[in-house]
Amino acid sequence: CFFVFLISPIKTNQDLLPETPWSNILYDDFWGTLLTHSGSHKSFRPLCTLSFRLNYTLHGLRPWGYHLLNLVLHGLVTALFTAFSRTLLGGGLWSLLAGLLFASHPVHTEAVAGVVGRADVGAAMFFLLSLLCYMRHCGLRRDPRGSFQSSSAVCCWGWMLGSLWCAAASMLWKEQGVTVLAVSAVYDLFVFQRLRFRQKKNIGVLLSLGVLASWGVFLLSARLHWMGNKPPNFSNSDNPAADSPHLLTRTLTFLHLPAANAWLLLCPDRLSFDWSMDAVPLVRSLADWRNLHTVAFYGGFILLALFGLRSPTCKAKETNGKAYITNGKSITNGNGYHAPDTNHNTDQGPPKTTLNGSGGLHQCPPQTSLPPTENLVLLSLGIMSLPFIPATNLFFYVGFVIAERVLYIPSIGFCLLVATGARTLYVRLRTKGCKALLLCLCAGLVLLNGLRTVQRNRDWSNEENLYKSGISVNPAKAWGNLGNVLKNQGKMAEAERAYRNALHHRGNMADMLYNLGLLLQESERFTEALHYYKLAIGSRPTLASAYLNTGIILMNQGSLEEAKRTFLTCADIPDENLKDPHAHKSSVTSCLYNLGKLLHEQGQQEEALSIYKEAVQKMPRQFAPHSLFNMMGEAYMRLNRLEEAGHWYRESLRSKPDHIPAHLTYGKLLSIIGQKTEAEKYYLRAIQLDPMKGNCYMHYGQFLLEQSRLGEAAEMAERAAELDSSEFDVVFSAAHMLRQASLNEAAERQYKRAAGLRPDYPAALMNLGAILHLNGKLPEAEANYLRALQLKPDDAITQSNLRKLWNIMERQGLRIRQTQRSDL
Repeated sequence: CFFVFLISPIKTNQDLLPETPWSNILYDDFWGTLLTHSGSHKSFRPLCTLSFRLNYTLHGLRPWGYHLLNLVLHGLVTALFTAFSRTLLGGGLWSLLAGLLFASHPVHTEAVAGVVGRADVGAAMFFLLSLLCYMRHCGLRRDPRGSFQSSSAVCCWGWMLGSLWCAAASMLWKEQGVTVLAVSAVYDLFVFQRLRFRQKKNIGVLLSLGVLASWGVFLLSARLHWMGNKPPNFSNSDNPAADSPHLLTRTLTFLHLPAANAWLLLCPDRLSFDWSMDAVPLVRSLADWRNLHTVAFYGGFILLALFGLRSPTCKAKETNGKAYITNGKSITNGNGYHAPDTNHNTDQGPPKTTLNGSGGLHQCPPQTSLPPTENLVLLSLGIMSLPFIPATNLFFYVGFVIAERVLYIPSIGFCLLVATGARTLYVRLRTKGCKALLLCLCAGLVLLNGLRTVQRNRDWSNEENLYKSGISVNPAKAWGNLGNVLKNQGKMAEAERAYRNALHHRGNMADMLYNLGLLLQESERFTEALHYYKLAIGSRPTLASAYLNTGIILMNQGSLEEAKRTFLTCADIPDENLKDPHAHKSSVTSCLYNLGKLLHEQGQQEEALSIYKEAVQKMPRQFAPHSLFNMMGEAYMRLNRLEEAGHWYRESLRSKPDHIPAHLTYGKLLSIIGQKTEAEKYYLRAIQLDPMKGNCYMHYGQFLLEQSRLGEAAEMAERAAELDSSEFDVVFSAAHMLRQASLNEAAERQYKRAAGLRPDYPAALMNLGAILHLNGKLPEAEANYLRALQLKPDDAITQSNLRKLWNIMERQGLRIRQTQRSDL
């Protein structure tokens, strides 16, 4: 019961939210991006997305429900596969073996434990339902002599209709589900009909195959049209071979990848959550030893296919491994049992005559109810290969190198093939000891699979274990993802080491460069952070989030013009062919917001408003606009356009009713237009929302001061300064309010605190000098005036105050610093 909640198609997909029209699912891809958008992955999986939306409606982002549904679906698929194998292998031991192999195969861990894998599990469920419906259709179909085998034509073609709709549903869970139509054709030709190429064509068979082909063409054409008649675009790190300019490299690598996938089915000892980038190095030459694996794989596949195409001869009857036929005599396990003809596929013609081993003639009995081994081998190979074809890069490039979840459906064929081979070997073995040994080996295989699955589930129990398990396969991505986890845990030093390890293996990963910069920025190592942000931009010039943080650092460092250029550059990046257009648009909107804020602080209100309006036009659906709307209100306030300011303050509160800055700014606006009672309600509401935020008390205190409620204002000022004692602006404003309330001793304490927070700020020192002056502490006042003038020598107010102070000190006979006086 382990589960890692991979949230890429969940948390950032707006199609899951109740307020989003459900019809958006029909136009967006798996990640909530419009299918026709150039950056879309073209993964049209509306039924899977609908299941996510159901989970989200019931319990939000709590992972247990997503995991439970994945487990239920996997259980249903296992039951359907066991039922499917029962019709082919007979009930009992061998169908049980096939079901247990499928249930416990370690390569399924990603599809079941990772929420994204639900697409594969759901597609497999309808894949098997479609295949079972088609098998039923075959059993009821009119035979070559024009008679019905068991039921009416309506019932027969009703099963065909069910098969077609299940195939469509499988495709709407995941693209590869449509390949069940081809698998159904293989079953019809090579299992049900047991094709003899010299036999006369069956009209019913041709009609069924024609319907399958027509439906497949219709589904594929509709899907291609629905996604804009364009293939998806992927970065070269997703599929490096596709980006290689050398035909030989692309060909050898793409030929090797199916062999690598087949090895994961055969020996799942080395599994990983991510096989992208250089996890499977490119096969660049014929001298690469991995080409031997490729040759062995395709050679073995061809030999099995040729074995499957061989016409079955009169030989051992493989009825659940219990009987065989020799020289026309049936030898059973003693009870004379033969499986019933559940598929209605028994030949009705006369017995066939063949040569026996001594050259004589004997009759073969009518065809058995269970398909021969040759037919099952061919069907197994079809299920293994046909659903995997979309992942081979044969028709279009895919966005991965190896993806274990893609093997979920092909593993059906693999498990069927293993069970078929075990059954055949069991029948051919002559001694009970050998048969017992074979059964023990089968049980051991299931046990080993189960133990490996348990071990792999432990890797998937949490993100840290998962990423650590992938270091041996894909160290660059694994270290980078591990760094993200460690950072979220507050282990900054370990996270930094992980990021640097990732960059050691692959130094041009823009995401890792950006993440390292973000960590350094949070650690207040701004110069280093800026360096890595610029490296990230150099590696990926479209990485808007790197521009955003670069601009913020430059703005805080006082490089305002460079910050403006950075924000503008980000705003001009087109959102075409981007992996995550929603995140890009959010970063662009944030860049415009910060640029507008910078212009606003410089007094360029009209320019700021123009930028804010552009941000409103570009912001994506998931962007939280309350701060942007509030700043638009502030800009209109500066321009004295109060009605428009009020509109945007209300919009800010509508988008986020608990947004504290909007309460404070709207309260100020209401106070200006004379609605004092309403204004006070908004100030009090802000305090109620966050009673520990000193800034709220400070704004309310200023409001009270304007109403000449000096005692209350002083109380709010003291409260604000105590709560936000490390915030210079709050403490400084509180000191001002206390001074205006004529509470000079309290004001002196706060001015001292403010000067301690910003000892290099001239205004803080000058105001501290002034309050000390008023409180009669003349030498201390003189010292602070002089320190302020050292920082800002031409400040006229400080100079004037110092002259007045010196006059008083002379009258009182106090010593004056003559050197500084002569300089002044």
